[in-house]
Amino acid sequence: MSSPLREMDYSVLQQCIHCGMCLPTCPTFDATGKEKNGPRGRIALMRAIADGRMDATRAFGEEMYFCLGCLACETACPAGVDYAHLFEAARAEAEESGKLAAPARSALRAFFLRGLFTRPRLLRLAGSMLWLRRMAPLLPKRLRALALQAPAAGKSAGIRRVETPARVRFRVGMLTGCVQDIVFPDINRDTADVLLANGCEVHTPSLQPCCGSLHAHNGDIRTARELARRLIEAFDPGKLDAIITNAAGCGSHLKTYERLLGPSAAEWSRKVKDVHEWLAEIGLRPPRCAPVKQKVTYHEACHLCHGQRITRQPREILRAIPGLELVELPEATWCCGSAGVYNITQPGMAARLQKRKMEHILSTGARVVAAANPGCHIQLENGARELGYDLEVAHPVTLLARAYRAEGLNFSEAATN
Repeated sequence: MSSPLREMDYSVLQQCIHCGMCLPTCPTFDATGKEKNGPRGRIALMRAIADGRMDATRAFGEEMYFCLGCLACETACPAGVDYAHLFEAARAEAEESGKLAAPARSALRAFFLRGLFTRPRLLRLAGSMLWLRRMAPLLPKRLRALALQAPAAGKSAGIRRVETPARVRFRVGMLTGCVQDIVFPDINRDTADVLLANGCEVHTPSLQPCCGSLHAHNGDIRTARELARRLIEAFDPGKLDAIITNAAGCGSHLKTYERLLGPSAAEWSRKVKDVHEWLAEIGLRPPRCAPVKQKVTYHEACHLCHGQRITRQPREILRAIPGLELVELPEATWCCGSAGVYNITQPGMAARLQKRKMEHILSTGARVVAAANPGCHIQLENGARELGYDLEVAHPVTLLARAYRAEGLNFSEAATN
């Protein structure tokens, strides 16, 4: 049996100086006040395993899955601890040890991680069946709650393999994502149109495999590596100026491919750009539409602000939209409780964080909240629905695309391929 923590570069484990500056930023430590529920305590457990002073136990595995993986601790850390790497290795350790194994859990992991999310066609078919949530009232109470949280599938975005603006400044690849492509395909359409409006020829390979973030964050590093190889093969990074992602959780993981695969993925990791990051880098063209008065607040997805250190660029995009009033959100960088599948595996803590986030959103008086991650998007929509609050959740590029379209141009029709 392998031990990911004992096999990893020990210097990564040594980075923590035990100062505790991470603790006030950790949602689970904030909720419980227990050392083991904070980054410092978790790293101490990881290091004990790496040092051979203890073996992985069921309690260790449960603690690693109680962690949100929000990476707020990385932002707060003065020593530059790579908690994302440690977090993934710790969950892999829990899975390799077999201490969390149970027939139902193993079956679900096999079906979702190594089955559904490794087969794009099967995943798309499953997505088309999301209408079954309408049957929620007929399900047992526990399943009913999960079914009601499930989003509805969106209509096809109609994105072609290559779309070309009138004047080409850059050639970029666009990652469509799994959940994004099934549930929010309109966001992919908006992203393509925004890129076209800024002189980017958009290359979008069809049937892209999952990026593997779900697998890496749930202890299945082998499958994450295989999916990373497949995704790189679907693109041709050498012919592109950038590879664009519009989902924070995916983007954070996509930029780690060099660590997963070695030097062969160096060009990929260098060229992957979050859409906000890329627009700021090339110089965003401000929309020339008439002002539309709108009050908007902005929720910072954890893997965008903490995982990728992108906080300024989405605000710049929002402020560039004529008539839009950006109201700062209290605790904008605090996790909403989605955290991948955390709201399914840890519903109590997720609901607590969701309630806290929604209270802050309501305090702004905004009727629109911008968020750049599909998990956050679903979590915030569900929170608003439970409160009966009329709130639109929109990706920043969606608001920008609307402003461009208000100029009277349809950028997808202007594409020539």
